[in-house]
Amino acid sequence: MAMQDRAIRTRQVILQAAAKVFEERGYQAATITEILNVAGVTKGALYFHFQSKDDLAQGVLTEQNNLPGVPERPSRIQQLVDIVMLQVYRLQTNIVVRAGVRLSLDPRRDLDRSAPFTIWNTVVTQLLDTAKAQGELLPHVVPDETAMVLVGSFGGVQSMSQAVTDYEDLALRACEMLRHVLPSVVVPSVLASIDFSPSRGAEVHREVTASEEREEATVG
Repeated sequence: MAMQDRAIRTRQVILQAAAKVFEERGYQAATITEILNVAGVTKGALYFHFQSKDDLAQGVLTEQNNLPGVPERPSRIQQLVDIVMLQVYRLQTNIVVRAGVRLSLDPRRDLDRSAPFTIWNTVVTQLLDTAKAQGELLPHVVPDETAMVLVGSFGGVQSMSQAVTDYEDLALRACEMLRHVLPSVVVPSVLASIDFSPSRGAEVHREVTASEEREEATVG
């Protein structure tokens, strides 16, 4: 079991190092040698877990695709906002998430960059479907169309924030995006109760972390 734990830790060290290099330099400029230097592991250890630079990039993308779990809310619109803002928090604090986002926007065609967008689109569509069934959306709204607009807008906001402020203003920009888009699809009375504050991501992160710690204590 100790050997398995050590292998898991080594894999995470390598992924963190790859994420750092990919995030700073992009896929094309990143090298295996640089990733090895950052990780502080042998070439054999790296190739035990990852066969190539492409395999490393896919590993980072897969980690990034694990969307944060947000507790179910009575309002699916609040739940949607919370998922977006928690992702903002992760982008500002988690190197693997940042690297995954950069890779998903990389123009190289030999990387499967569709998964993050597909996963986000599915999650947002499901939330909007439920929101519509609960009467939270305006009658004209088609959930999958709105999901595409929201996911695309969020991707653009991320890219712009990264280029201009290295994500420092992302919470504010994401809130502005939501405040502009959601009034065209959400019932006004529902919208009035939604928490759009830039600090929402950090608050949800604390809530999720506390819940996970309670679960671990219960299992232990």
